[in-house]
Amino acid sequence: MPAKPAPIKKSAKKAAEKEEKPAEPVPETVPETVPAEAPPVPETVPAEAAPVEAPAEEAVAEPAPAPEGPADEAAPSTNAPAEAAPAEAAPLEESPKPPTPPPPAVPSSAPQNLSVDDVNDTSVTLKWRSPENIGSGLDGYVVEYCKEGSSEWVAANTELTTSNRFVISGLTTGDLLNIRVVAINAGGRSEPVILPQPIPVREIMDRPKIRMPRALRSRYVKHVGEQINLVIPFCGKPKPVITWTKDGQPLDTKKINIRNSDKDSILFIRKAERDDSGSYEMTVKIDSFEDKATLIIQIVDLPGPPTSVKLVDCWGFNAALEWTPPKDNGNTEITGYIIQKADKKTGDWFTVLEHFHRLNATITDLVMGNVYTFRVFAENKVGKSETAAVTKDAAHIQKTVPAEVVLPCPVGIVYKPPEYKEHDFSEAPKFTALLNDRAATVGYNTKLLCAVRGSPKPKIEWLKNQMLIGDDPKYRQINNQGVCSLEIRKPSSFDGGVYTCRAKNSLGEATVACRLEVKQVTIQEEKDRK
Repeated sequence: MPAKPAPIKKSAKKAAEKEEKPAEPVPETVPETVPAEAPPVPETVPAEAAPVEAPAEEAVAEPAPAPEGPADEAAPSTNAPAEAAPAEAAPLEESPKPPTPPPPAVPSSAPQNLSVDDVNDTSVTLKWRSPENIGSGLDGYVVEYCKEGSSEWVAANTELTTSNRFVISGLTTGDLLNIRVVAINAGGRSEPVILPQPIPVREIMDRPKIRMPRALRSRYVKHVGEQINLVIPFCGKPKPVITWTKDGQPLDTKKINIRNSDKDSILFIRKAERDDSGSYEMTVKIDSFEDKATLIIQIVDLPGPPTSVKLVDCWGFNAALEWTPPKDNGNTEITGYIIQKADKKTGDWFTVLEHFHRLNATITDLVMGNVYTFRVFAENKVGKSETAAVTKDAAHIQKTVPAEVVLPCPVGIVYKPPEYKEHDFSEAPKFTALLNDRAATVGYNTKLLCAVRGSPKPKIEWLKNQMLIGDDPKYRQINNQGVCSLEIRKPSSFDGGVYTCRAKNSLGEATVACRLEVKQVTIQEEKDRK
């Protein structure tokens, strides 16, 4: 093996070092140490083999193969207690602490507010609230019941229920049951919550009651062609018998559909017609108890035209009309009438009166020399009638009185228009609002305002100290509908003086003046503190 030559070289080196020491008596120590050191030899061989894999351990293994000197004998004596030290220290080490055991499981508190939600001939429906303190958790609930007079509690559910509502089914009608609910968790069963009174297993009768929605308590109005879908809720136990009638007669199931459930009744009409209007009565009956509700449905449509309209009279620029109400009001009241006129020349219709409530009207401001025809529409809350009633006779508004005038247009009048002298609006310029003296601050824009009138429109000029300002960009001149303004942009002390506004046209001229004072802002210096 390659590990064996190494200790040979080292022992030769150590022998050379020992020869240099003259004081050590080699012959006497050799026979005594040989038998004592013989056993360690095989132990050092594997220690010497260690350098092959880990050379860093050679320094630890080198003292082992030195058996010659007394100093070498001391080494095993010193190593022995060193090796024994760990064996003695082992009992002093603290053993690891065992894990803290979990706290013992605690059952939850009792469920709360146990109550009966429903009862019928074969079942009882219960509901409750979760425990206030769930302890070590909550796995579920057990519902138990016991017949009155017996002490044996029977579990109603084979598996735990996590819901706060449970139906005990398969009961016998007439039994009187005590019922309790227990919460279950890792800690076991909680205290039970028990119904205060035993529950009889029988159908509890609840008198029928129709709860008519507020929107249906008054007249229900729909237009022709619209869909009707009315839901009317009711209450009552056991399930009541529901019947509908219209105007005291059974409903036509081909046109009107009725769908009933345990809690409401639905009246459905796919496409409403005028014939569907009427008084509908709903009856809810349980045994000898019943409740009724009346629903009035009104299907409305556009009205028809007025029955007739005629021209009663015409005079001057006026015409009088009369008409009769329509035969068909659209199943609702007539809210007004619309009167229109048409000139025979153009044939275009124009509305003269709308939302008119009376059955007669006088049409005024007709044009002389024209021939007019009139028509009348009826209107209700749905809209105006599709057609109108038209007058048979036309109204002739004449300029002169013809000899052969016949009714319905009686004698006309001769119209002589008055002669008016044309007014001359020419006028020389005149100031209606004068300039006012102003005081301005250096660096802040200011305006001078005045107003002038005149015809033809006067030309406006501004002067400063009798010098024409012209198109100086420092000034902005505006004349709008006779209101004249002069804006002075960021004036300085040199812009003060007398400003004049002059208006001229072909008939003359007018002037107005004011004084502008431009003040310098002075800032008082603060006195030095003493």
